[in-house]
Amino acid sequence: MKQVEFIIIGGSAGSLHVILNIIAGLPANFRIPVLVIIHRNSTFDSSLEELFASRTKLPIKEVEEKESILPGTIYTCPSDYHLLFENDRTFSLDYSERINFSRPSIDVSFRSAAEVFGPNLVCCLLSGGNADGVDGLAAVRDAGGMTIVQDPATADVPYMPQHAVSNVEIDHIIPSDELPYFIASLSAL
Repeated sequence: MKQVEFIIIGGSAGSLHVILNIIAGLPANFRIPVLVIIHRNSTFDSSLEELFASRTKLPIKEVEEKESILPGTIYTCPSDYHLLFENDRTFSLDYSERINFSRPSIDVSFRSAAEVFGPNLVCCLLSGGNADGVDGLAAVRDAGGMTIVQDPATADVPYMPQHAVSNVEIDHIIPSDELPYFIASLSAL
């Protein structure tokens, strides 16, 4: 890995408190853009941006179509859209079929980002109850990016991280309480 250009954190059931701790652990001068993908009900009208903003000084933004990626920004994926990356470092939203019963799909975003960022990408998979993210982690690994999985023993719903550990060679398997420090340390790479 040369330099970390982009970080994606994907999670489902049981991942929100871990994500909030990771965001709270990022220093105010953290320059790497971070995308958070959480499986959530499309009819649930809760603002992740407000919740995240209460935990960090970094700017929080829900992704918009064709938006350029800015350093030091935490992005959230809009509910009911897959999120893709363009070669010009912009976002693209897609409304195609659900993958692993999910839209947004962690797999879709991990794979798309791997094509664009290659070895400068870090993807982290957290607690969840389906296999979303596992194939995407394999694509990140193949592209030379860094793969991180929450230690399944520390996950509220261990299926997703355990499925990843069982099926993909993972660079780092990290307990939930150590993830904030590890993600924050990536700015030093």
